[in-house]
Amino acid sequence: MTNIKILPAGDSAVCAEFGREISPEINRKVTALKKALEKKNLPGISEMIPSYRSLLILYHPLILPFEKLEKAIRESAEENTGAEKEKKRIFHIPVCYSGREYAPDMPSVCDYTSLSEKEVIGIHTGTDYRVYMLGFLPGFAYLGGMSEKIAVPRLETPRKKIFAGAVGIGGNQTGVYPLESPGGWRLIGKTPVRFYAKEKKEPVLLRAGDYVRFFEISEAELQVIARQEENGTYTPEITEEAPAK
Repeated sequence: MTNIKILPAGDSAVCAEFGREISPEINRKVTALKKALEKKNLPGISEMIPSYRSLLILYHPLILPFEKLEKAIRESAEENTGAEKEKKRIFHIPVCYSGREYAPDMPSVCDYTSLSEKEVIGIHTGTDYRVYMLGFLPGFAYLGGMSEKIAVPRLETPRKKIFAGAVGIGGNQTGVYPLESPGGWRLIGKTPVRFYAKEKKEPVLLRAGDYVRFFEISEAELQVIARQEENGTYTPEITEEAPAK
């Protein structure tokens, strides 16, 4: 039997929890439950919001009684015990790691980790990062699985303005700022790929359960891809792989 807690969250939401820690296995159960409930297409569910270890389900209790929703959640969780076998959908994201303009904190990351810039880039591009959840800003993906070798503390004083597309490290996580905003993560590069584009039919590039694989590009290549993004002719490569055993 799947270990799941179903907790009321006010009068029109429930939280389905699968554990107390952050792990790929637990997060896969969260995203699998979301997909299973989407397939059921239950009238009354208005939105589902996945996080690291739980799924928040917003619903209309006059349309969908709590008891019926609870039963559907438990049935769906049991039906998806093989979620760990799902294929990985990997987005290949180009990043320019060079120059003070795009990577202002690369020197401090190198100093803190005692690694060269080449080593930091090699480690950062050598991992498939799982999208655990989206939040903070539209399209901001919390990426897990980064090597502890390049984990660095956040800035003591956050910046008031960070450029869109900034690739940062905060603690043992990495991510991309989709919009210009304040932020305290250390910036090591820039991607020309827009993680949020409000004019598109699907404005958010990623969803929970996806994976991101970064690869290095030059400043000239960044400019070319940025122009392609502006005119709508660039699409990141997406591949699928079987999960590691």
